[in-house]
Amino acid sequence: MGALRFFLIFFAVWLGCGPAMAERRVALVIGNSAYKSVPRLSNPVNDATLVGGMFKKAGFDNVDVRLDLNAADMRRSLREFAGRTREAEVAVIYYAGHGIELDGTNYLIPTDAALETDGDVLDETVALDRALFAVEPAKQLRLVILDACRDNPFAKTMKRTVASRAIGRGLAKVEATSPNTMIAFAAKAGSTASDGDSKNSPFAAALVERLPTPGLDLRKAFGFVRDDVLKNTGHKQEPYVYGSLGGDDVPLVAAKPVAAGPQANPQDAVRRDYELALQAGDRDAWEAFLQTYPEGFYANLARVQLKKIGAEDARAAAAEKARQAEDEKARLVAERAKKAEQDKAAVAAKAAEDARVAAEKAKQVEEAKAAAAEQRRKDAEAAVAKALADKQAAEKALADKIANDKAASELAAKQATEKAQRDGEQKVAAVAPTQSPPSLSPQETTKLVQSELRRVGCLTGAADGEWNATSQRSLTLFNKHAGTKFDTRLASFDALDAIKGKQGRVCPLVCDRGSRADGDACVKITCRAGYRVNDDNECEKVQDKKPVATRDETKARDDGRKQIESSPPKPQATSSGQMFCSAAGCRPVRPGCRLERGAPGFTGPGGTTQAEVCN
Repeated sequence: MGALRFFLIFFAVWLGCGPAMAERRVALVIGNSAYKSVPRLSNPVNDATLVGGMFKKAGFDNVDVRLDLNAADMRRSLREFAGRTREAEVAVIYYAGHGIELDGTNYLIPTDAALETDGDVLDETVALDRALFAVEPAKQLRLVILDACRDNPFAKTMKRTVASRAIGRGLAKVEATSPNTMIAFAAKAGSTASDGDSKNSPFAAALVERLPTPGLDLRKAFGFVRDDVLKNTGHKQEPYVYGSLGGDDVPLVAAKPVAAGPQANPQDAVRRDYELALQAGDRDAWEAFLQTYPEGFYANLARVQLKKIGAEDARAAAAEKARQAEDEKARLVAERAKKAEQDKAAVAAKAAEDARVAAEKAKQVEEAKAAAAEQRRKDAEAAVAKALADKQAAEKALADKIANDKAASELAAKQATEKAQRDGEQKVAAVAPTQSPPSLSPQETTKLVQSELRRVGCLTGAADGEWNATSQRSLTLFNKHAGTKFDTRLASFDALDAIKGKQGRVCPLVCDRGSRADGDACVKITCRAGYRVNDDNECEKVQDKKPVATRDETKARDDGRKQIESSPPKPQATSSGQMFCSAAGCRPVRPGCRLERGAPGFTGPGGTTQAEVCN
């Protein structure tokens, strides 16, 4: 009988322990802190290390802790873990780091993600569905825990390629497609989680405290986690669980087996039931205990636990009311913020319209400037075409004159030869006449030289055939810039040949006061507001107006100016004291300039024979 009793006890213990001994549990723990494109997170690596240690202490057969993974390493870790879950009853994935929700789909963000645009999410992140796929082969329990509901900096900086694409705050609600699957969020969908002020986040600390309780059903364990996080965050963060389990309790750690045999103490059964009710920790368990054991020491302890639960329920109700009041306050604030955003949008729209009107006006101004520039170009091209036509006409006249003179010379030579033959003169060798300059009139020669001077940029006047002071000054400029020494008093064929030998502009473009050279044309100098063009063709600031002189002072100044203008300029000993007089009055010679007497026949401004020369 003793041997039979021992065999029955051993068989009962084997039946109770066999499933637990054969159960295989595996876990993958990932913590991402060292992000490259956004600031580092302080807690995920610490949280992953803490949770991984908890799984190891709970007796998991395989616990793989991975820290700071890039996209390739995350995908590789999930693929390898999926291979281990095929032979496991329980499979758990814990992830701490950044996550993002795009168009209702959740993604886990590796450390090397940049996410410059919303389209990069598909290429640079790992979808949450990939983690659910990895735990799916497990036979009894599939659990995914996400501590990834932090305020995500990627969502604030990435560019939207599609305006209607939604990027949510926190993570989106998920629905498990496989049975016996649970997905636990550190904060419910649409809200964010806190890292806390300590080494670990409030969510990770509560997980380590509650999940490894032997025999405690996961649903109750996550309920305790929710209560702990709400308490530690001032009801600002509420964890949430999605998915469903069956009617049987599913603890992460099995309850310790109770040894069979006779009870040494009648209170052992009461104590054991009390411990089970304590593990359950809810009102129903304690009321069932009191119905079974209405009196005694443990009954009194059970009533204390009921009072504690009642106080916690009252506190939770008050906290819920406070939360609702905060939500209402936040709603009112959001409505006022919406009104402020509408006002801001109206101001921005008005500013944009003003900018559009200003841009339209600026466009019209630029179009007017472009039209004026185009007209100046056409005028310059017309002037060049006219000069070229004048030159071609003069060259044609010269060629016709040379041809006529040559024909007349040949005719005269022929007549002379025939006369010599008739008179019996001895034959002499014919000598070709020496080529001589064509016999053009002085006016035609002058017109040709003027046309060529216009072509090389030394003459701005018309080619009218009159060799005046302007033409002489233009030939003087040619001598200066071409290195020649032609007599400027007349237009010669030597000067004509030399000018025709120049291919491009010889004399620099000289513009009137208030204009500057721009290629082969003079354009008006435009100064900004408060500035004007001075005598050196530079923009200078307009000085404040001096007090207006009285009538007597003005009359005295006018009389003095008229006296100076009527008297001839006096020669000065040094260039620094020279005065230049013209019809507009007298003024000091500009810096770097001097007065020189012009060529014979030259008449300067004011009837003088002197000109201001600036090198």
